[in-house]
Amino acid sequence: MSKVVYPYIPNSVPEVKIQMLKELGLKSVEEIYAEIPEHLRFKGTMNLPEPLLSEYELRRHVEGILAQNKTCTEYLNFLGGGTWQHYVPEVCDTINSRDEFLTAYVGDAYADHGKFQAMFEYASMVGDLLGFDVVSTPTFDWGMAAGYSMRMAARITGRNQVLVTKTISPDRYLCIQNLVKPNLELQFVDYDQQTGLLNLEDFKAKISANTAAVYFENPSYLGSIETQAEDIAAIAHNNGALCLVGADPSSLGVLSPPSSYGADIACGDLQPLGIHMNAGGGLAGFIASRDEEKYVAEYPTQLWGLTPTVAEGEYGFGDVYFERTSYASREHAKDFLGTQTALWGITAGVYLALMGPQGMAELGEGIMQRVAYAIELLKTIPGIKVPVLSSPSFKEFVVDFDATGKKVADINKQLLEHKIFGGKDLSVKFPELGNSALFCITEVHTQADIHRLVDALRQVLA
Repeated sequence: MSKVVYPYIPNSVPEVKIQMLKELGLKSVEEIYAEIPEHLRFKGTMNLPEPLLSEYELRRHVEGILAQNKTCTEYLNFLGGGTWQHYVPEVCDTINSRDEFLTAYVGDAYADHGKFQAMFEYASMVGDLLGFDVVSTPTFDWGMAAGYSMRMAARITGRNQVLVTKTISPDRYLCIQNLVKPNLELQFVDYDQQTGLLNLEDFKAKISANTAAVYFENPSYLGSIETQAEDIAAIAHNNGALCLVGADPSSLGVLSPPSSYGADIACGDLQPLGIHMNAGGGLAGFIASRDEEKYVAEYPTQLWGLTPTVAEGEYGFGDVYFERTSYASREHAKDFLGTQTALWGITAGVYLALMGPQGMAELGEGIMQRVAYAIELLKTIPGIKVPVLSSPSFKEFVVDFDATGKKVADINKQLLEHKIFGGKDLSVKFPELGNSALFCITEVHTQADIHRLVDALRQVLA
C-alpha cells in the first residue's frame, strides 16, 4: 500500500486505509473493483505529475494549468450555440452565494420553507414570461427538459413518436436521444434552407396517429424566429398530438410567449437569466405548461405551490401532486428527481425580479438591434454572405464564408490572434449550409466590439 499521505485527501493515511479495508472484510482496494471486468480496467501509468504533497504546491500547479485557458474576459467572444455570454448583475451572485441557498439540492430534507418560497417565486416569474401557470423545478439543462417534455407528451397521448425540427442543437439532440430511448421514436422534420423555418409540407407528410408531439425551438439553434408557430401547433392538435416548444427566455421580452401560439408544453434553459457561463455547470432546464391535471400529473420534477394552512389567513409553500415523485412512489414515480439545479432557479428568479417586464423588453430589443447592426456591417466584407437565412433572427445568425476560400476553422484560428472567439463552425453538423459559422451577439457587445470583429475579419480574409 502506498506510503504517500495526501493531506488534502481524507483517509489517505495508510494505517487508516488498512483499518477501513479490515472493517469491510477486504484485503485490498482492488477487491472493491471486482465487479468491473478485468479487460476494462486501466493497467498503465496515468499521465500525472509526481505527487504534490504540499497543498500550496498543488494550488500553484492547478493555477498554472488554468492560466493556459483563454477566457471571455480577456478575449472578445462571439460564440454561443447553447451557452451564451450575457451580463450577470452582481446581485445574482450575491444572493445565490448565501448559505441558505448554496446547494443544487431541491429535495425536502435539504430545504426549508424559505427555500420553498424562493423556488415558488422563481417558478411564478418564469411562468409569467412563458404565459404558463405551472413551471418545474430546474432540471440539469435544456436537453434534459426537452427529453422529459417528450416523455410527458408520450404518457399523456399514449403514443411513442416525436417529430423534431432539424434545426435543433446537435448536442441537445444527443442528450434527448439518451433520455427517451428505448421508449420513444424520434424523427427529424426538414427545414427550409432559404428561411430556416420548419418545412410544413414535410411536417404534414410525417405526422401520424403515432405522433405524440412535435418539438421545435423558437428561436431555433440557427437563430431563426419561427413565424409559422401557430400553423405548426394547429397541425399537431388536428392530429391529436401535442405542441412542444423550446424557448430561449432572453427572447421573451420581444417575442410572444409559447402559450400564445398554441404550445402545450414549453422548455428551455435558465442560463441566460443571470447565470455565468462555466464549464460543467451554469445550465438549468425548465418545463412549463397550463395548470391542467393531465399535465401536472406527468411532471418528472418537484413542483412548488402556495396553499392555505390550518391557521386562518396564513399561507405556506409546499409540494404539488407529491404522489408523482420518487419520494412518495419510489420506483413507481414518473421519473427521477433529487439532485438538480435548484440554485440556478433561485438565481433566475433574482434576475427576473431585478429586470422586470420592461427590463426584459429592453434586453430583447437591445440584442435584436445589435444583431441587425452587425449583419449590416458584415455584409460589406467581400466573400461573406450574411444573413444566410432570410427569416428574422434573435441573438444568433449564420455567416457563410464559402466565397472567401477559407475554412471556418482557419478563420477562427486567425481571429484568436486578434483576441477574438469567432462563430461556432457549422460545416460538420450542418453541411447543407456550406462553410458557415454561427455567430452570437448579446447585450454585452458594444458598437466598438462589433466594429472590432468586422475589422479583424477584413484583415483575416484579405
